[in-house]
Amino acid sequence: MNETLLESLFIATALMLVIEGIMPFINPDLFRRSLLQMMRMNNQMLRGIGLFSMCLGLTLLYWVH
Repeated sequence: MNETLLESLFIATALMLVIEGIMPFINPDLFRRSLLQMMRMNNQMLRGIGLFSMCLGLTLLYWVH
């Protein structure tokens, strides 16, 4: 694997962890309520949210790059 590709993968993973940690750090009660709401959703709804999130991320990545 190319060294710059591996470095980019580590940077992307680190940024993902930082971004995902923001909400529980700033407002843990809201984060807990959000997780409980997600537990009540059916699989199809969660998959739809995941698909939308991936498409939005790919669009932003394409736009930035």
